[in-house]
Amino acid sequence: MRPSFLPRLVNGPFDDPALFVPFVFEKRAVLFDLGDIHSLSARNTLKISHIFVTHAHMDHFIGFDRLLRLFLGRDQTLYIYGPEGFMANVEGKLAGYSWNLVQNYQNRFSLKVTEVRPAHLLQKEYLCQNRFLQAQPASRQPFSGILLEEPALTVHADLLDHSIPCLGFSMIERFHINIIKEHVAELGLDVGPWLNDFKQALFNNLDPDFEFEVACGPNGSCKKRFGLGDLAGRIARITPGQKVAYIVDVAYTPKNVDRIVKLASQADHLFIETAFLDKDRDIAQKKCHLTARQAGHIAAKARVKQFTPFHFSPRYTGQAQLLEQEAREAYAVMLSE
Repeated sequence: MRPSFLPRLVNGPFDDPALFVPFVFEKRAVLFDLGDIHSLSARNTLKISHIFVTHAHMDHFIGFDRLLRLFLGRDQTLYIYGPEGFMANVEGKLAGYSWNLVQNYQNRFSLKVTEVRPAHLLQKEYLCQNRFLQAQPASRQPFSGILLEEPALTVHADLLDHSIPCLGFSMIERFHINIIKEHVAELGLDVGPWLNDFKQALFNNLDPDFEFEVACGPNGSCKKRFGLGDLAGRIARITPGQKVAYIVDVAYTPKNVDRIVKLASQADHLFIETAFLDKDRDIAQKKCHLTARQAGHIAAKARVKQFTPFHFSPRYTGQAQLLEQEAREAYAVMLSE
């Protein structure tokens, strides 16, 4: 089964955190954290529609300027999420520049910023042509743990403790649609963009009797019509969806662990910080970070299928294998108990 999204860290394990998640069948991606993203190509950066920032420490947010620079003058809306106080962080960034000429841009670029509080979300829009000044007061809506809900996927978040509020995230695909190409050919159809419309119809829960039209032949000169349910039964294999979780910069406390385990439960892939070796757990506790052993225990407790340790402290430069080994040994031991 080919996955629908392919998460990868933008930087190495000692460098700024940023998880780039491109969608295989769309020219679109999301980003978790916004550290230095210069190694991410402009082409890939411009695919980003949503950014989920854990907190505004410099190594998690310094990439905002690069992002803003690339999107200026483009007809696009960027959705950015962060913890309490995040709007002030964004406004501070925007206030660092002069915007006296942006009213000449023909395209409509805006930032929609959501600040996550324990019981509610605050949302504001900042329009480029309005010099990114707040046009309307912030709106408020209840927060139930979900930040983004689309027909195909949902992004969940929870507030964690890093001595300041810090967000943890998981992204869950509702179900996975695997196209059986040889069955498509047997129907006299070509693989093409129509498959995206077909998948969207399934995610939108359209009636199985809905008449789905497919263009075929040279230049789409002929049309074939199928019942949606019948077509799905012929060309698609539907399996459980993919789940990715992302956790960085958290203290090892019972409350944090419980929330992380719930957020990452049964994830296909967990990206989790392993800042310190367990022999330095006193330092980790003081700095509100996880040790490699703690990260491995959490991954095992959440029963994740795969996990990637990252966000290593520079004190271990040249010793990355020690952090990896400690995390994976703790994971294996915990699972065997």
